[in-house]
Amino acid sequence: MFPYRRLIICLLPLILINACAKAPQPAGAMAQMPPPEVTVSEVQPSTVQVNYEYVGQTLGSREVEVRARVTGHVEHRLYEEGAMVTAGQALFQLDPRPLALAVATARAAVATADADLVRTEVAAAQARRERTRMTELATASAIGRKEADDADSAAQIATAEVWTAKARLEQARAQLQEARLNREYARITAPINGMVGRALRQEGSLINANGDNLLTTLVQLDPLYVAFNVADSERQRMDKEIASGELLLPAGGFAVRLLQRDGSQLGQAGRINYISSTVSGQTGTLEMRASLTNPDNAIKSGMFVRVLLEGATRANALTVPQRAVLEGPRGKMVMVAVKNGQGVLSAESRPIEVGEWTTGPAEEKLWVVRSGLLAGDQVIVDGLMKLRPGVPITLAKSATPKPETVAVPAPASAS
Repeated sequence: MFPYRRLIICLLPLILINACAKAPQPAGAMAQMPPPEVTVSEVQPSTVQVNYEYVGQTLGSREVEVRARVTGHVEHRLYEEGAMVTAGQALFQLDPRPLALAVATARAAVATADADLVRTEVAAAQARRERTRMTELATASAIGRKEADDADSAAQIATAEVWTAKARLEQARAQLQEARLNREYARITAPINGMVGRALRQEGSLINANGDNLLTTLVQLDPLYVAFNVADSERQRMDKEIASGELLLPAGGFAVRLLQRDGSQLGQAGRINYISSTVSGQTGTLEMRASLTNPDNAIKSGMFVRVLLEGATRANALTVPQRAVLEGPRGKMVMVAVKNGQGVLSAESRPIEVGEWTTGPAEEKLWVVRSGLLAGDQVIVDGLMKLRPGVPITLAKSATPKPETVAVPAPASAS
Protein backbone atom coordinates (compact mmCIF):
# COMPACT_ATOMS: atom_id res chain seq x y z
CA MET A 1 0.00 0.00 0.00
CA PHE A 2 2.85 2.38 0.60
CA PRO A 3 3.78 2.68 -3.12
CA TYR A 4 0.21 3.84 -3.87
CA ARG A 5 0.45 6.45 -1.07
CA ARG A 6 3.69 7.79 -2.54
CA LEU A 7 2.00 8.06 -5.98
CA ILE A 8 -0.92 10.08 -4.56
CA ILE A 9 1.44 12.43 -2.74
CA CYS A 10 3.38 13.04 -5.96
CA LEU A 11 0.26 13.72 -8.05
CA LEU A 12 -1.39 16.09 -5.54
CA PRO A 13 0.72 19.19 -6.47
CA LEU A 14 -0.07 18.65 -10.14
CA ILE A 15 -3.81 18.49 -9.41
CA LEU A 16 -3.66 21.72 -7.37
CA ILE A 17 -1.72 23.54 -10.11
CA ASN A 18 -4.29 22.47 -12.71
CA ALA A 19 -7.21 23.63 -10.51
CA CYS A 20 -5.59 27.01 -9.98
CA ALA A 21 -5.14 27.44 -13.73
CA LYS A 22 -8.89 26.86 -14.26
CA ALA A 23 -10.06 29.11 -11.42
CA PRO A 24 -12.34 32.03 -12.47
CA GLN A 25 -10.60 35.32 -13.23
CA PRO A 26 -11.18 38.28 -10.93
CA ALA A 27 -13.98 40.72 -11.74
CA GLY A 28 -11.50 43.42 -12.70
CA ALA A 29 -10.40 41.39 -15.69
CA MET A 30 -13.84 41.80 -17.28
CA ALA A 31 -13.41 45.55 -17.22
CA GLN A 32 -10.41 45.18 -19.56
CA MET A 33 -12.67 44.01 -22.45
CA PRO A 34 -12.40 46.29 -25.52
CA PRO A 35 -15.21 48.87 -26.00
CA PRO A 36 -17.95 47.80 -28.43
CA GLU A 37 -17.52 48.77 -32.06
CA VAL A 38 -20.33 50.84 -33.61
CA THR A 39 -21.17 52.47 -36.94
CA VAL A 40 -22.21 56.11 -37.02
CA SER A 41 -23.86 58.45 -39.51
CA GLU A 42 -23.00 62.13 -39.42
CA VAL A 43 -26.05 64.38 -39.45
CA GLN A 44 -25.84 67.11 -42.08
CA PRO A 45 -28.55 69.41 -43.47
CA SER A 46 -29.74 68.53 -46.96
CA THR A 47 -32.73 69.00 -49.24
CA VAL A 48 -34.80 65.83 -49.27
CA GLN A 49 -38.04 64.62 -50.72
CA VAL A 50 -40.47 63.89 -47.89
CA ASN A 51 -43.51 61.62 -47.73
CA TYR A 52 -46.66 61.76 -45.62
CA GLU A 53 -48.39 58.51 -44.76
CA TYR A 54 -51.97 57.93 -43.55
CA VAL A 55 -54.46 55.10 -43.21
CA GLY A 56 -57.20 55.17 -45.82
CA GLN A 57 -60.06 53.14 -47.22
CA THR A 58 -60.88 52.60 -50.86
CA LEU A 59 -64.26 53.60 -52.26
CA GLY A 60 -65.97 53.23 -55.58
CA SER A 61 -66.14 56.51 -57.44
CA ARG A 62 -69.85 55.76 -57.87
CA GLU A 63 -71.73 53.34 -55.63
CA VAL A 64 -75.39 52.79 -56.52
CA GLU A 65 -78.18 50.82 -54.87
CA VAL A 66 -80.33 49.11 -57.48
CA ARG A 67 -83.94 49.17 -56.25
CA ALA A 68 -87.28 48.19 -57.75
CA ARG A 69 -89.58 51.10 -58.60
CA VAL A 70 -92.75 49.01 -58.86
CA THR A 71 -94.29 46.21 -56.86
CA GLY A 72 -94.09 42.75 -58.39
CA HIS A 73 -92.57 39.28 -58.34
CA VAL A 74 -89.02 38.68 -59.58
CA GLU A 75 -89.34 36.64 -62.76
CA HIS A 76 -85.70 36.44 -63.91
CA ARG A 77 -82.22 37.51 -62.86
CA LEU A 78 -80.45 38.57 -66.04
CA TYR A 79 -76.80 38.98 -64.97
CA GLU A 80 -73.90 37.07 -63.44
CA GLU A 81 -73.13 38.08 -59.86
CA GLY A 82 -69.82 39.93 -59.58
CA ALA A 83 -69.62 40.64 -63.32
CA MET A 84 -68.96 43.94 -65.06
CA VAL A 85 -72.09 45.49 -66.57
CA THR A 86 -72.73 48.54 -68.72
CA ALA A 87 -75.28 51.29 -68.25
CA GLY A 88 -78.68 50.19 -69.56
CA GLN A 89 -77.95 46.47 -69.28
CA ALA A 90 -80.91 44.49 -67.90
CA LEU A 91 -80.39 43.08 -64.42
CA PHE A 92 -83.83 41.84 -63.29
CA GLN A 93 -87.19 41.21 -64.91
CA LEU A 94 -90.35 41.49 -62.81
CA ASP A 95 -93.60 39.82 -63.86
CA PRO A 96 -94.99 42.32 -66.42
CA ARG A 97 -98.54 40.94 -66.71
CA PRO A 98 -100.18 42.89 -63.85
CA LEU A 99 -98.53 46.04 -65.17
CA ALA A 100 -99.78 45.34 -68.69
CA LEU A 101 -103.32 45.04 -67.29
CA ALA A 102 -102.86 48.38 -65.55
CA VAL A 103 -101.88 49.91 -68.91
CA ALA A 104 -105.03 48.50 -70.56
CA THR A 105 -107.21 49.85 -67.74
CA ALA A 106 -105.61 53.29 -68.02
CA ARG A 107 -106.09 53.26 -71.79
CA ALA A 108 -109.81 52.51 -71.33
CA ALA A 109 -110.07 55.36 -68.84
CA VAL A 110 -108.58 57.71 -71.43
CA ALA A 111 -111.14 56.61 -74.01
CA THR A 112 -113.99 57.17 -71.53
CA ALA A 113 -112.69 60.61 -70.60
CA ASP A 114 -112.34 61.47 -74.29
CA ALA A 115 -115.96 60.48 -74.92
CA ASP A 116 -117.14 62.55 -71.93
CA LEU A 117 -115.31 65.55 -73.34
CA VAL A 118 -117.09 65.18 -76.69
CA ARG A 119 -120.46 64.91 -74.93
CA THR A 120 -119.86 68.00 -72.81
CA GLU A 121 -118.62 70.00 -75.78
CA VAL A 122 -121.82 69.14 -77.71
CA ALA A 123 -123.94 70.11 -74.70
CA ALA A 124 -121.99 73.36 -74.32
CA ALA A 125 -122.51 74.24 -78.00
CA GLN A 126 -126.24 73.63 -77.67
CA ALA A 127 -126.38 75.77 -74.51
CA ARG A 128 -124.61 78.63 -76.29
CA ARG A 129 -127.12 78.49 -79.17
CA GLU A 130 -130.03 78.49 -76.71
CA ARG A 131 -128.53 81.51 -74.93
CA THR A 132 -128.28 83.39 -78.21
CA ARG A 133 -131.88 82.63 -79.13
CA MET A 134 -133.18 83.61 -75.70
CA THR A 135 -131.19 86.83 -75.75
CA GLU A 136 -132.72 87.83 -79.09
CA LEU A 137 -136.28 87.06 -77.86
CA ALA A 138 -135.70 89.04 -74.68
CA THR A 139 -134.46 91.98 -76.72
CA ALA A 140 -137.67 91.83 -78.80
CA SER A 141 -139.69 91.67 -75.55
CA ALA A 142 -141.09 88.30 -76.69
CA ILE A 143 -140.03 86.70 -73.40
CA GLY A 144 -139.15 87.90 -70.01
CA ARG A 145 -135.60 88.74 -68.92
CA LYS A 146 -135.51 85.78 -66.52
CA GLU A 147 -135.66 83.22 -69.32
CA ALA A 148 -132.71 84.89 -71.05
CA ASP A 149 -130.69 84.94 -67.80
CA ASP A 150 -131.42 81.24 -67.19
CA ALA A 151 -130.20 80.40 -70.70
CA ASP A 152 -126.98 82.36 -70.07
CA SER A 153 -126.37 80.50 -66.78
CA ALA A 154 -126.96 77.15 -68.47
CA ALA A 155 -124.38 78.03 -71.16
CA GLN A 156 -121.79 78.95 -68.53
CA ILE A 157 -122.41 75.70 -66.64
CA ALA A 158 -122.00 73.72 -69.86
CA THR A 159 -118.70 75.50 -70.58
CA ALA A 160 -117.47 74.66 -67.05
CA GLU A 161 -118.39 71.01 -67.61
CA VAL A 162 -116.25 71.07 -70.76
CA TRP A 163 -113.27 72.31 -68.72
CA THR A 164 -113.93 69.58 -66.14
CA ALA A 165 -114.07 66.94 -68.86
CA LYS A 166 -110.78 68.19 -70.31
CA ALA A 167 -109.18 67.93 -66.87
CA ARG A 168 -110.45 64.38 -66.45
CA LEU A 169 -109.02 63.52 -69.86
CA GLU A 170 -105.61 64.95 -68.95
CA GLN A 171 -105.67 63.01 -65.68
CA ALA A 172 -106.53 59.80 -67.51
CA ARG A 173 -103.72 60.39 -69.98
CA ALA A 174 -101.27 60.98 -67.13
CA GLN A 175 -102.37 57.75 -65.46
CA LEU A 176 -101.87 55.95 -68.77
CA GLN A 177 -98.36 57.38 -69.03
CA GLU A 178 -97.62 56.30 -65.45
CA ALA A 179 -98.89 52.79 -66.19
CA ARG A 180 -96.64 52.60 -69.23
CA LEU A 181 -93.66 53.77 -67.19
CA ASN A 182 -94.40 51.15 -64.52
CA ARG A 183 -94.51 48.52 -67.24
CA GLU A 184 -91.08 49.66 -68.39
CA TYR A 185 -89.83 49.64 -64.78
CA ALA A 186 -90.59 45.92 -64.62
CA ARG A 187 -87.31 45.52 -66.52
CA ILE A 188 -84.66 46.79 -64.10
CA THR A 189 -81.45 48.00 -65.76
CA ALA A 190 -78.01 49.15 -64.61
CA PRO A 191 -77.87 52.96 -64.19
CA ILE A 192 -74.04 53.12 -64.59
CA ASN A 193 -71.08 51.05 -65.75
CA GLY A 194 -69.57 49.04 -62.94
CA MET A 195 -69.25 45.79 -61.05
CA VAL A 196 -72.59 44.36 -59.94
CA GLY A 197 -72.90 42.67 -56.58
CA ARG A 198 -74.74 39.68 -55.18
CA ALA A 199 -78.45 39.40 -55.94
CA LEU A 200 -80.40 40.08 -52.74
CA ARG A 201 -83.67 38.74 -54.16
CA GLN A 202 -84.19 35.56 -56.14
CA GLU A 203 -86.81 34.44 -58.67
CA GLY A 204 -90.28 34.34 -57.16
CA SER A 205 -89.61 36.94 -54.47
CA LEU A 206 -92.24 39.62 -54.02
CA ILE A 207 -90.82 43.13 -54.19
CA ASN A 208 -92.73 45.97 -52.56
CA ALA A 209 -91.92 49.31 -54.18
CA ASN A 210 -92.66 51.14 -50.91
CA GLY A 211 -90.86 48.67 -48.67
CA ASP A 212 -87.73 46.53 -48.86
CA ASN A 213 -87.00 46.95 -52.56
CA LEU A 214 -83.18 46.65 -52.65
CA LEU A 215 -82.15 44.13 -55.31
CA THR A 216 -78.36 44.53 -55.57
CA THR A 217 -75.57 47.11 -55.56
CA LEU A 218 -73.42 48.48 -58.35
CA VAL A 219 -69.91 49.91 -57.84
CA GLN A 220 -67.77 51.77 -60.34
CA LEU A 221 -64.12 51.06 -59.53
CA ASP A 222 -62.43 53.00 -62.31
CA PRO A 223 -61.64 55.67 -61.34
CA LEU A 224 -61.19 54.56 -57.74
CA TYR A 225 -61.48 56.82 -54.70
CA VAL A 226 -59.56 56.52 -51.43
CA ALA A 227 -60.63 58.47 -48.34
CA PHE A 228 -58.24 59.38 -45.51
CA ASN A 229 -58.06 61.84 -42.61
CA VAL A 230 -55.33 64.36 -41.81
CA ALA A 231 -54.97 65.89 -38.35
CA ASP A 232 -55.89 69.55 -38.50
CA SER A 233 -52.81 70.47 -36.45
CA GLU A 234 -50.59 68.76 -39.01
CA ARG A 235 -52.36 70.53 -41.87
CA GLN A 236 -51.90 73.92 -40.21
CA ARG A 237 -48.20 73.24 -39.63
CA MET A 238 -47.83 72.15 -43.25
CA ASP A 239 -49.51 75.35 -44.45
CA LYS A 240 -47.12 77.47 -42.36
CA GLU A 241 -44.07 75.62 -43.69
CA ILE A 242 -45.29 76.04 -47.26
CA ALA A 243 -45.82 79.76 -46.68
CA SER A 244 -42.32 80.14 -45.18
CA GLY A 245 -40.65 78.17 -47.97
CA GLU A 246 -39.46 75.35 -45.71
CA LEU A 247 -41.71 72.94 -47.57
CA LEU A 248 -42.10 73.03 -51.36
CA LEU A 249 -45.01 71.25 -53.01
CA PRO A 250 -44.74 69.90 -56.57
CA ALA A 251 -46.64 71.53 -59.40
CA GLY A 252 -50.09 69.97 -59.47
CA GLY A 253 -50.01 68.94 -55.80
CA PHE A 254 -49.12 65.69 -54.09
CA ALA A 255 -48.88 62.41 -55.96
CA VAL A 256 -50.98 59.85 -54.08
CA ARG A 257 -49.92 56.21 -53.94
CA LEU A 258 -51.57 53.26 -52.24
CA LEU A 259 -49.49 50.69 -50.39
CA GLN A 260 -50.38 47.34 -48.93
CA ARG A 261 -49.30 46.31 -45.43
CA ASP A 262 -46.07 44.82 -46.78
CA GLY A 263 -45.22 48.08 -48.55
CA SER A 264 -45.95 46.92 -52.09
CA GLN A 265 -47.70 49.44 -54.31
CA LEU A 266 -51.33 49.14 -55.38
CA GLY A 267 -52.33 50.54 -58.74
CA GLN A 268 -51.06 53.79 -60.23
CA ALA A 269 -50.45 57.19 -58.66
CA GLY A 270 -53.40 59.53 -58.35
CA ARG A 271 -54.26 63.04 -57.19
CA ILE A 272 -56.28 64.59 -54.37
CA ASN A 273 -59.69 65.61 -55.71
CA TYR A 274 -61.55 66.59 -52.54
CA ILE A 275 -60.75 68.33 -49.24
CA SER A 276 -63.52 68.78 -46.69
CA SER A 277 -64.34 72.31 -45.58
CA THR A 278 -65.16 71.13 -42.06
CA VAL A 279 -62.87 69.75 -39.35
CA SER A 280 -64.42 66.92 -37.36
CA GLY A 281 -65.28 68.04 -33.85
CA GLN A 282 -64.83 64.50 -32.52
CA THR A 283 -61.48 63.55 -34.06
CA GLY A 284 -59.96 66.93 -34.97
CA THR A 285 -59.18 65.67 -38.46
CA LEU A 286 -59.90 66.88 -41.97
CA GLU A 287 -61.29 64.42 -44.48
CA MET A 288 -59.52 64.16 -47.82
CA ARG A 289 -60.09 62.01 -50.89
CA ALA A 290 -57.92 61.05 -53.83
CA SER A 291 -58.79 59.63 -57.24
CA LEU A 292 -56.66 57.15 -59.17
CA THR A 293 -57.07 54.92 -62.19
CA ASN A 294 -57.95 51.27 -61.67
CA PRO A 295 -58.36 49.90 -65.21
CA ASP A 296 -58.35 46.21 -64.32
CA ASN A 297 -60.52 46.68 -61.19
CA ALA A 298 -57.85 44.91 -59.14
CA ILE A 299 -58.40 47.22 -56.16
CA LYS A 300 -61.77 46.60 -54.56
CA SER A 301 -63.95 48.98 -52.60
CA GLY A 302 -63.65 48.87 -48.80
CA MET A 303 -59.95 47.90 -48.58
CA PHE A 304 -57.84 49.47 -45.82
CA VAL A 305 -54.59 50.74 -47.33
CA ARG A 306 -51.62 52.95 -46.56
CA VAL A 307 -51.97 56.29 -48.33
CA LEU A 308 -48.66 57.89 -49.31
CA LEU A 309 -48.45 61.56 -50.32
CA GLU A 310 -45.30 62.07 -52.37
CA GLY A 311 -43.50 64.90 -54.15
CA ALA A 312 -42.91 67.53 -51.46
CA THR A 313 -39.33 68.62 -50.72
CA ARG A 314 -37.89 70.06 -47.51
CA ALA A 315 -34.81 72.28 -47.48
CA ASN A 316 -32.06 72.10 -44.81
CA ALA A 317 -33.52 68.96 -43.27
CA LEU A 318 -31.66 66.79 -40.77
CA THR A 319 -32.30 63.07 -41.31
CA VAL A 320 -31.38 59.87 -39.50
CA PRO A 321 -31.92 56.24 -40.54
CA GLN A 322 -35.09 54.80 -39.10
CA ARG A 323 -33.16 51.80 -37.77
CA ALA A 324 -31.16 54.19 -35.56
CA VAL A 325 -34.29 55.52 -33.80
CA LEU A 326 -35.28 53.80 -30.55
CA GLU A 327 -38.47 53.99 -28.52
CA GLY A 328 -37.71 55.36 -25.08
CA PRO A 329 -39.95 55.90 -22.04
CA ARG A 330 -40.60 59.49 -23.19
CA GLY A 331 -40.76 58.91 -26.92
CA LYS A 332 -38.25 58.46 -29.70
CA MET A 333 -34.52 58.70 -29.05
CA VAL A 334 -31.14 58.03 -30.67
CA MET A 335 -27.68 57.17 -29.39
CA VAL A 336 -24.98 59.71 -30.28
CA ALA A 337 -21.21 59.23 -30.20
CA VAL A 338 -19.67 62.03 -28.07
CA LYS A 339 -16.50 62.54 -26.02
CA ASN A 340 -17.02 62.52 -22.27
CA GLY A 341 -15.23 64.67 -19.70
CA GLN A 342 -12.12 62.46 -19.91
CA GLY A 343 -12.01 62.80 -23.71
CA VAL A 344 -13.14 59.18 -24.22
CA LEU A 345 -15.60 58.48 -27.03
CA SER A 346 -18.83 57.17 -25.49
CA ALA A 347 -22.53 56.72 -26.22
CA GLU A 348 -25.07 59.35 -25.18
CA SER A 349 -28.86 59.13 -25.50
CA ARG A 350 -30.75 62.02 -27.14
CA PRO A 351 -34.55 62.40 -27.23
CA ILE A 352 -35.71 63.59 -30.64
CA GLU A 353 -38.89 64.68 -32.39
CA VAL A 354 -39.37 63.24 -35.86
CA GLY A 355 -41.54 64.47 -38.70
CA GLU A 356 -41.95 63.04 -42.19
CA TRP A 357 -39.98 60.17 -43.61
CA THR A 358 -37.95 59.97 -46.78
CA THR A 359 -35.84 57.49 -48.71
CA GLY A 360 -32.04 57.63 -48.69
CA PRO A 361 -29.33 55.73 -50.54
CA ALA A 362 -30.07 52.05 -51.23
CA GLU A 363 -33.78 52.75 -50.53
CA GLU A 364 -33.07 53.14 -46.80
CA LYS A 365 -35.90 54.77 -44.84
CA LEU A 366 -34.94 57.97 -43.04
CA TRP A 367 -36.74 60.10 -40.47
CA VAL A 368 -36.71 63.88 -40.77
CA VAL A 369 -35.65 65.17 -37.33
CA ARG A 370 -37.52 68.28 -36.19
CA SER A 371 -35.63 68.76 -32.91
CA GLY A 372 -33.04 67.06 -30.70
CA LEU A 373 -30.06 66.93 -33.07
CA LEU A 374 -27.63 69.43 -34.56
CA ALA A 375 -25.60 69.37 -37.75
CA GLY A 376 -22.42 67.34 -37.25
CA ASP A 377 -23.82 65.00 -34.58
CA GLN A 378 -22.61 61.41 -34.94
CA VAL A 379 -25.69 59.17 -34.67
CA ILE A 380 -25.02 55.49 -33.95
CA VAL A 381 -26.83 53.28 -36.46
CA ASP A 382 -25.26 49.83 -35.90
CA GLY A 383 -24.26 48.06 -32.68
CA LEU A 384 -27.10 49.54 -30.62
CA MET A 385 -27.90 46.27 -28.85
CA LYS A 386 -24.55 46.37 -27.04
CA LEU A 387 -24.87 49.94 -25.79
CA ARG A 388 -26.08 51.84 -22.80
CA PRO A 389 -25.58 55.55 -22.06
CA GLY A 390 -22.05 56.38 -20.94
CA VAL A 391 -20.39 53.21 -22.27
CA PRO A 392 -17.10 53.80 -24.14
CA ILE A 393 -17.24 52.92 -27.83
CA THR A 394 -15.02 52.64 -30.87
CA LEU A 395 -15.99 53.57 -34.41
CA ALA A 396 -16.02 51.01 -37.18
CA LYS A 397 -13.87 51.70 -40.22
CA SER A 398 -16.85 51.96 -42.59
CA ALA A 399 -19.67 54.33 -41.79
CA THR A 400 -23.19 54.63 -43.05
CA PRO A 401 -23.33 56.87 -46.15
CA LYS A 402 -24.68 60.35 -45.66
CA PRO A 403 -28.14 61.12 -47.06
CA GLU A 404 -28.05 62.40 -50.61
CA THR A 405 -29.33 65.85 -51.51
CA VAL A 406 -32.43 65.86 -53.70
CA ALA A 407 -32.58 68.52 -56.40
CA VAL A 408 -35.45 70.93 -55.71
CA PRO A 409 -37.59 71.70 -58.77
CA ALA A 410 -38.17 75.35 -59.54
CA PRO A 411 -41.54 76.66 -58.33
CA ALA A 412 -44.20 76.74 -61.03
CA SER A 413 -44.74 80.29 -62.28
CA ALA A 414 -48.18 81.71 -61.70
CA SER A 415 -50.20 81.87 -64.87
